[in-house]
Amino acid sequence: MITYIIRRLIAALLLLFIVSVVTFGIFFVVPQLLGGTPETLATRYVGRAATPETVHLIADQLGFYDSIPVQYIHWLQGVLFGASYDYGSGVEQCHAPCFGYSFITHQQVWPELLDRLPVTFSLAIGAAFLWLLFGMSTGVVSALRRGSLIDRAAMTISLAGVSLPIFFTGIMALSLSHILNFGPSDYGYVNFFDDPIGWANVLLLPWVTLAFLFSAQYARLTRAGMLETMGEDYIRTARAKGLRERDVTLRHGLRGALTPILTIFGLDFGLLIGGAVLTEKTFSLPGLGKYAIDAIGANDLPKVMGVTIMAAFFVIAASLIVDLLYAVVDPRVRLN
Repeated sequence: MITYIIRRLIAALLLLFIVSVVTFGIFFVVPQLLGGTPETLATRYVGRAATPETVHLIADQLGFYDSIPVQYIHWLQGVLFGASYDYGSGVEQCHAPCFGYSFITHQQVWPELLDRLPVTFSLAIGAAFLWLLFGMSTGVVSALRRGSLIDRAAMTISLAGVSLPIFFTGIMALSLSHILNFGPSDYGYVNFFDDPIGWANVLLLPWVTLAFLFSAQYARLTRAGMLETMGEDYIRTARAKGLRERDVTLRHGLRGALTPILTIFGLDFGLLIGGAVLTEKTFSLPGLGKYAIDAIGANDLPKVMGVTIMAAFFVIAASLIVDLLYAVVDPRVRLN
């Protein structure tokens, strides 16, 4: 078990390194291959209104005149050990982990990411609880009542949930809340430790909207898994031993169907931690997704890169946790 964990940690670190190389290549190497110059790269950091002298200074300070391997080593050193940025009127010290410095807002990227991470995490954890609860429950009931009216209605609603885009359901939910006078008058974010009730009140509608999209997918996946496992020989053996139908369904049938659900949940939750872009934008939540959208609109490259690396980290971390949980969920899996 310990050996397996060490191997997976090493693989996760290697994958994170590869992601950093690919991310760096997308933002720095590809533009140069398409004819970009150090000056055009520097304009992504200083904005379109900067003078040519400022652009040249920033390009020199960021090392855009160096070779690509040297640029990557400098960027990686900044992430691991910190860096300093000279923006003309002073020098800004960016402490490790330094994910860059915005010359547009004159702010370090890492502290801003930490400020917005609780918002995105709150949105993701609440929505994940709801979609697992309702999605898996609906899938189990549909599998046990296969072909019934409940099954057909649940799968129809699930199909609608998967098909409708999140910005449509979000706007519909906001309109309905205003008509029924339900929820807060102005959406934003309330710190959990300052006001837990206000925190839940503000996030309830975003939770439901986001969970509606994912619970539909999990309902269909749970139904398919249950239909497959409930026909296995060990299910008939458990019934022959006289176990209650409830124990047969939950302890044997559902447990055997959890492996694909756990896999996709790890990926979905990791991606959401990286930013639920449409949901945060619809409900004006100042999370990582809205932060990335605003950075793209402002052509603020360090912020976009910071969100990309953080999102990749959470996806890799979630995949690692899922791999370790396989043996807990399914006894047939052995971590050897």
